[in-house]
Amino acid sequence: MEIVISVVIGLVAFLHLYFLYFEMFAWTTKGPKIFREFPKDLFPKTKSMAANQGLYNGFLAAGLIWTFFIQDEIWKYNIALFFLGCVAVAGLYGSATVSKKILFIQALPALIGITLILIYR
Repeated sequence: MEIVISVVIGLVAFLHLYFLYFEMFAWTTKGPKIFREFPKDLFPKTKSMAANQGLYNGFLAAGLIWTFFIQDEIWKYNIALFFLGCVAVAGLYGSATVSKKILFIQALPALIGITLILIYR
């Protein structure tokens, strides 16, 4: 089960590395294609705001990647729970305020990781 937990943590970390890339470097090019309901002229105006969000997503990814280097099992899973919890809260807030898709893309994988850790650890 540890392998499954590690895969879920890795998947959530990878997603947040992608969010970092998207929000910091591809906001004005890919943003209008992903967030079709927003006016296209919004993206250049919000480029620095999106880059700031991307940086925060990078910190979430870094925290999750850090768990792969922690030798103490208790600390490893406590740190993973903290960062997965941050991701879940951000995903729930994003789904309530921006798009319902965020619930499935961001919050659900984190909640699955939290559930697996709590059940099997």
